[in-house]
Amino acid sequence: MKIAWVTDSTAYIEDLSVCEEKDVYVVPMNILIGEKEYKDGIDLSPQDLFEKLKEEGTEVKTSQPSIGTFKELYEKLSGRYDHIFSIHVSSHFSGTMSSAHQAAELLKDTVPSITCIDSKTLTYPLTELIEYGQALHKEGASIEVIKESIEEKVKTREVYVMVGSLEQLHKSGRMNGLSFFLGSMLKIKPILAISDGKLEVKEKVRNINKGLDRMSSLLGDAAQHKKIRKVSILHGLNHDEALEWMKELKASHPQIEFGAYPLGAVIDVHAGANTIGISWSEEKNR
Repeated sequence: MKIAWVTDSTAYIEDLSVCEEKDVYVVPMNILIGEKEYKDGIDLSPQDLFEKLKEEGTEVKTSQPSIGTFKELYEKLSGRYDHIFSIHVSSHFSGTMSSAHQAAELLKDTVPSITCIDSKTLTYPLTELIEYGQALHKEGASIEVIKESIEEKVKTREVYVMVGSLEQLHKSGRMNGLSFFLGSMLKIKPILAISDGKLEVKEKVRNINKGLDRMSSLLGDAAQHKKIRKVSILHGLNHDEALEWMKELKASHPQIEFGAYPLGAVIDVHAGANTIGISWSEEKNR
């Protein structure tokens, strides 16, 4: 059985040119700067995004791919694949999952072999779900087992981030006015957790270093009670800072594999260029 894996551009894809070779298809999100629309990952990189914001001084907006875009892709893939898994950014962050699901519903009589899954996360943790599903498929797992296993994996995922810009998060509607005001005036850096696909304030710290220390402690606590094989450091344009933090974490947890991954332009729009976070999931025997 041949399976296609559809996702959106909030997922971390290192090399778009080899996606189709791996049966992965990325639907780009839309980024609107002024009157001009860009396709995330195609017309615009995170670096390009912030340069344009500096130059043009205008607000930026993002929007999900249309139902029609997904419908067209599903129809195209249905002639080449036996099944399509469509896995997307949390439905609480974007309407992308809704567009994918509605497109699948429109095609249920002609292309019934589409499974849509809400990752309840974003960026590299989303990519890991695809890689996990592909590994299960390679082992010979059925469609139903792959679906159930990915959904179970979603439940064990932990993500913690410190956003680089409270103002951008507030403008995007992800932080209420009072939290934004308090954070700005008191110089508080909230540590946000993604819980069941939603953002919530985990803790509040006074500066970035205290935030990194606290997130390191959260990993340490988890590693004592759970089997954690891999940890992802998530970052905006602050790549060097992420690598330095990852070096410290490696020294404390030599048994864990670490990697650093950019958040991407769409996430940077809402969170800011200096956002930094950490993510892991519990390994289950299979």
